[in-house]
Amino acid sequence: MNDSSSFSTEMLAANVLKTSEQLGFHIAAAESLTGGLLADAFVSVPGASRVFCGSAVTYDIHAKAKILGVSAQLLKTEGAVYQDVAMQMAVGASRIYRGSGWEYEEESECGSSFPVVGLSTTGVAGPGPDGDKPAGLVYIGVLLPQSCDFRDGIVRECNGFLDLECFSRFWDYSYNKDVVIVFELHLLGDREQVRCSTVHSVVRVLNGLLDFVKRLR
Repeated sequence: MNDSSSFSTEMLAANVLKTSEQLGFHIAAAESLTGGLLADAFVSVPGASRVFCGSAVTYDIHAKAKILGVSAQLLKTEGAVYQDVAMQMAVGASRIYRGSGWEYEEESECGSSFPVVGLSTTGVAGPGPDGDKPAGLVYIGVLLPQSCDFRDGIVRECNGFLDLECFSRFWDYSYNKDVVIVFELHLLGDREQVRCSTVHSVVRVLNGLLDFVKRLR
């Protein structure tokens, strides 16, 4: 059975948007197996446009390289379902939604004046495996902008998610002044259940991490 929360995806998404606005963050996503479902979770909340920028549905492997800047060599050697791919997708989502030619694209000494949380989803929704990767294997990425000073605390916070049934392990990366966390999930159910559980997991993780960052500020 997949892990479930007493909080619905809709409630979590609404809280994520509220906390992001309080922190001055915006949110952007890069989706593969969820194919727009993550974006829908946010835009279903009234007023989401104050925080949510958009989602790049890069279902095709070539789109991940061309649009998000994921390493083509990495995709050739490891395929799309891999932790470093999720990391680079989250970085790409944050980067492309800063907007070309806008004032907020410029960087200051404190980092971006328009900090964007980058989210990513990639995995095998099923019904069968993808080569040696089983159905239900999913990687989700979260880029927290300007958070390197909090990295140790963020890692400790992430360890708590490993107590949940579907969370297997995680990796943490530093990217400029940002921190990127990638979780490996093992989800059960049919194709639609895996996709919906992935969305729920993303907003649940992001809700917890944003609450942590808020407490530190």
